[in-house]
Amino acid sequence: MNWNQAEFTAAFGLAKQLPAGERPEIAFAGRSNVGKSTLLNKLFGRRALARVSSVPGKTATVNFYRCGNVDFVDLPGYGYAKTAKSELRRWQDLINGYLQQERDLRAVLLLIDMRHPPTQNDLQMADFLIDTETPFAVVLTKADKLNKSERAARLAALPDELPQFDDLTVIPFSSVTGEGIEPLRTLIEEITSEE
Repeated sequence: MNWNQAEFTAAFGLAKQLPAGERPEIAFAGRSNVGKSTLLNKLFGRRALARVSSVPGKTATVNFYRCGNVDFVDLPGYGYAKTAKSELRRWQDLINGYLQQERDLRAVLLLIDMRHPPTQNDLQMADFLIDTETPFAVVLTKADKLNKSERAARLAALPDELPQFDDLTVIPFSSVTGEGIEPLRTLIEEITSEE
């Protein structure tokens, strides 16, 4: 896959607008401001393909990017408390609508801030993915913000915090150092290659 050839293709604000999936897809899910857009930019070696904001809740649409024969899907962040209830419902309907459609969804990358235990919303998303038998991997964002002992403590705590931890692929990621990019690219290439 030529990672530098990625392009933005479409954004949809309502579940009923979502097109049918036509090619393999990788979706990015996580709480608001966890770093989904930043991870996409780093994967594709681009600074501003996906819009990044320091304000939580900026991605309010399902955004599609194409790289080779794969669609990458940036889902709205969940769990941002300062958003109007009607907007939160729309986001929830949008995420659920996407995940419950018939698609060639190869995996969801569930982003969790490595500095903190998974939130209730993170755990609900993990449970949903497990219940629907949707393949997923956990990407631990902001890994560079922990020192060695803090990092070791967070990694040691995760098996008790995440359901079915022993079956999960867990990849620490840093947008600053680039840690995790190559393992993620390898994983994505493996699960999206044509059989």
